[in-house]
Amino acid sequence: MALSAIEWTEFTWNPVTGCSKVSLGCRHCYAEIMARRLKAMGQPNYRNGFQVTTHEHMLVRPFQWKKPQMVFVNSMSDLFHEDVPLEFILRAFDVMRQAEWHRFQVLTKRSERLSQISHFICWPPNVWMGVSVENQDYTYRIEHLRQSGAKVKFLSLEPLLGPIPNLDLRNIDWVIVGGESGVRPRPMKEKWVIDILENCQSTEVPFFFKQWGGRSKKRSGRLLKGQTWDQMPSSTIPEISIH
Repeated sequence: MALSAIEWTEFTWNPVTGCSKVSLGCRHCYAEIMARRLKAMGQPNYRNGFQVTTHEHMLVRPFQWKKPQMVFVNSMSDLFHEDVPLEFILRAFDVMRQAEWHRFQVLTKRSERLSQISHFICWPPNVWMGVSVENQDYTYRIEHLRQSGAKVKFLSLEPLLGPIPNLDLRNIDWVIVGGESGVRPRPMKEKWVIDILENCQSTEVPFFFKQWGGRSKKRSGRLLKGQTWDQMPSSTIPEISIH
């Protein structure tokens, strides 16, 4: 487990590392850059660089963390990648089910596979399942998420690369929005964000604004309409404070 700088979580857990690009949001993948650095540093979990690699020894880690945490699963990969065996995915979910004192956040761009194998998964209430949607072209992922058996469903609209008018939030429990950061960030317009915020407010869906992004995300900040938006979905699991 590693302490995370991601605003909507606390720690990261990577039983799988490595991935491949599937859509526009992947173009400037931070995980790919970080994996190459870690390989060069001799980190054994990244011996294969950014090739998809499962790590058996990482599966037991959540049992060693006694304090309840908000845990982002596979910040350096995609658990539903086609190269991750179904058996390994089910084992990871079994760990999350048993480590019931944590909340686990799983995020995928492979919504088709999520839909295909959802019926094999025993979905515990402490697992929040999300899909990434970077513009209107990828809203089909939301329907795949809705079809899954996940108890808590969320959207990560990050990096937001275009407007998503009339975003359908039926059976969605949480929405995260953020702009792209890094050396060559693509711009995000305020109107796109405001439209999503107003949609969330009208449908009473919790809204979390992560960042404006840009070359210096710290300088750009997180203020939207003069305030920060750190809303989280309600849950019956013991409360965990985020930052």
